[in-house]
Formats: sequence, C-alpha cells, structure tokens
Amino acid sequence: MDTLTPISTTTTDSYRPALHYTAKDTWLNDPNGLIFHDGVYHLYYQNNPLGNVWGNMSWGHATSTDLLAWTEHPVAIACDENEDIFSGSIVYDRQNTSGFGNGSVAPLVAIYTSAYKPGSMHEGVQAQSLAYSLDGGYTWTKHTGNPVLNRGSAEFRDPKVIRYDGDAGSYWVMVAVEAKDFQVVLYKSDDLKNWELLSTFGPANATGGVWECPDLFPLPVDGDPANLRWVLTVNLNPGGPNNGSAGQYFIGDFDGTTFTSASTITEGLQDADRLGEYRWLDWGRDYYAAVSFSDAPDNRRLMIAWMNNWDYANHIPTTPWRSPMSLAREISLQASDGKLCLVQQPAGDLAALAQPESFRLSETTIHDGVQVLAGAAGTVQRIDASFTPGSAEEFGLILRGDGTKGTRVGIRPGQAQLFVDRRESGKTDFHASFLSIDTAPALPQDGSYDLTIYVDRCSVEVFAQGGQVTMTELIFPAETSTDLAVYAVGGGATINSLKVTQLA
Repeated sequence: MDTLTPISTTTTDSYRPALHYTAKDTWLNDPNGLIFHDGVYHLYYQNNPLGNVWGNMSWGHATSTDLLAWTEHPVAIACDENEDIFSGSIVYDRQNTSGFGNGSVAPLVAIYTSAYKPGSMHEGVQAQSLAYSLDGGYTWTKHTGNPVLNRGSAEFRDPKVIRYDGDAGSYWVMVAVEAKDFQVVLYKSDDLKNWELLSTFGPANATGGVWECPDLFPLPVDGDPANLRWVLTVNLNPGGPNNGSAGQYFIGDFDGTTFTSASTITEGLQDADRLGEYRWLDWGRDYYAAVSFSDAPDNRRLMIAWMNNWDYANHIPTTPWRSPMSLAREISLQASDGKLCLVQQPAGDLAALAQPESFRLSETTIHDGVQVLAGAAGTVQRIDASFTPGSAEEFGLILRGDGTKGTRVGIRPGQAQLFVDRRESGKTDFHASFLSIDTAPALPQDGSYDLTIYVDRCSVEVFAQGGQVTMTELIFPAETSTDLAVYAVGGGATINSLKVTQLA
C-alpha cells in the first residue's frame, strides 16, 4: 500500500470550515429570512448571542455577494424578556402593502415566530409576528401590533411567506406548521398583518418527529417555464431516513388555496418500513431546516440548510462556535425514469477557489483492499469520481484518512446503495448517536456511479448521479488525517475517472 506524509494545516481551529458559514463564537441553527436584496445575499439564522449551545433564540445575520464569503453582522432581531425569536422568513414589500415603508423606501418585512416566555401576555404560545427594516436589512423594528397571527397554539411556528400571483389573484401566502400535528397550515393576506386561513396539508409520508420549517415554491420541469410544478418541503425531527433530523419534500400543484401532492405515499401516520420510499432533500445525518431564498437572481431557487442534527447538535466538538451552514444549493426539478425528482448542485462559484494543480486518474482497476493515493491528500477539496462496478461487493473512497482509516463514501452495487460510514472518521466519542453508517438508494446511470464530493474541515457533502441523491455529514478528523484512498471489498471495480481539486 502506497502512503503519503500527512499534510498538517496551520490553523488553530482545525474544524472551522473554509467553505461553509459559521458564526464567530456563538451557536447557530436554522437559516431564517433568506433573501437577495440590492445585490446582496442575506442569511439570517437562529442564534444564541450569549453562548455556543441552544438558547436565547435571536436572529443572527450574515451577508455575501457570492454565497461563499460571508460577513457576520450584529444580531438582527433580539430576544427579550417576553419572547424568543424563532424561525421565519423575509419578504421585500415592494408595494408597501404593510404600510411600514417610509416615503420612497419600501420595507423589508420579517415574519417570525414569537415563542412567548413565562410571565408574558401570551405565555406558552407560539404566534407569528412582524419586524421591518428600512435600511436594507441591517436594523429592524418590531411591529407594535404583534403578534399578527395567533392560533393559541404552543406548536405553531416557522412561517415562510411568498408572493402568490396566479389565477386566484395576487396576495401574500404563508406556510407554517402545527408541529406536533404533522400539519402545514396555509394562510393569505393582503397586508402581512391580517391573515385568513386557506387550507391545511398533512399528515403525510414521514411523521416520525415534529414537522418544522416548511417552504413552498414553483419549479419548471426540465427548465420548461410552461410546465410548472409546486414543491412543498417540510423538515422533521426526529424521523429521518438515517435517524434524527431530516427534510422531506412533496411535488404537486398549488391553486392559490390548496397544495395538492402528487407524490404522497402514505397519508396520516407513516409506515415506518417505508422511510426509504419517501422523497428526502438529503439522505445524510446533517442537513436540516432547509429553506430557500426569496428574490434570488434569474429566478434561481437557492437553498441553505443547517448542517447538524438535533441528536447531538449541542455536543459537537467545536469551540467557541458551534454548527455550520451547508453550502448554498441550486434546486431544479427533473424528470427521470418516469418520475419527477429534485436535483441539487452547489450554487456558489466554487471553481474560483480551485488551486492550479489537480490529481487525476483514469481507467484504473481497484483491487480488493485499500490504496492511498500519493499526491491527492488535502483538507478542503472537491472530488469528482466515476466508478463502474465489477466483482466487488463494495467500493469507493476513504476521505480525510490516516492510512486505511477515515470517512468512507462507498457504493454497494448489489443493494443499489450509496453510503457514508463515519465510524472511523476521527473524533466520534462526544455523543453515542454520532457513530453511523448512513445509506441512500442509488442506481447506476449508463452503468456507472458518478460522485461529486465537497470535503471541508468538518464535513462531507456528496452529490451523486448528477445531484439526484445528496448526503451531508459532519466529520471531525484529526488535523493530520489528510489522506485520500480508494478501496474495494470482495473483488474489483473500475475507476473511470477521478479528479481531486484542492480548494483555497
């Protein structure tokens, strides 16, 4: 077996990502209020400004012009003695329907969940509230008439508001959840202040945990604007396909009042044996609370998720920060093998970060065993690999490795299965549920398996078969674990091509 001298990095924080957003020294979770405005992407998020575990929920804020380099700003909307600021969304109220505008300045309006604290007027209730900004999203004023939508529920949260313009009219639509009822509730409004119930959706498909952070948006099928479908996404915790947190999606139609799913497999409470048949945004353990940007340029549908899992979120071994965001992804809808599926690709210009030298292989047979690839080591990489199955029961790559140990991204062709095995990925003893072998269904295309993998200092994001299947996983390797290896078990397989690009 060929080996390499491990490369050590000079960073004093070996887990802090190079490609993914993290707060400087605090906790973050769900992305909130994603919007593109005046040439800037705004990422708001659940934030504890006073520590690096969950609590004191407020909206943190970061901005970017390219979805890769982010600038952190002061807390945007802070909790107070009456309420925590839970998840929500932001719209640009171009016509000043809310009346929050000032002269020629149209407001940005945040719609968020007020989680009312003991001793407050609405103690124990979750209700929807407003805040507005007249300076492009940097400072915010809470609406004096909050809350604007109160069902008297302790589990009514996570409003995503969109502008609907269709046969039924033109108005604001809110999708939120009654979390423990596994139900999406849809409301309409002309002014963002007064809301009328439209319809409900659910329970349906995965109901193994509370429903959270819904989103609703249209997408053209195969890029054809004359052939639109609507996509409803719902995150849930627990109940994911590989345990813990995850996000599912439904494809159907929205007529301005009711979302009708064409992809529901089970109505009511789920059949636990059918988890593998449901449509998942990501099959990994660490892609949760995914929501999309409002007003993204060129009508692109761009999405970001929290890269963590509630099973162990407060325990991951990072300090002083805790939790990264995923890469921004562009979402499209494609017809494949007679059914529609979401396809995801990284959205930022990651090619601009590529270093000039790359490692390449072509038409190489992998034999039973492990081979460390001399010249392919690194900590922040893009890996493009294409494999053709042979006699091997299993084959693939070992990332951020130390010889034969590391994070395995592999294929089991007999089971039509992609997997990520992080049992030897580095530090794993911080929580009992972190050790895992996580799987996703993956069929060969034209006889091959094609993977694009983004490796960062504490994560692996796998885009398989052109982005039809994705898996996102946190890992915590030793700083010196930088090897890349190929392997096969029980026979051989063929590497059609392998390219490793180091990213600055």
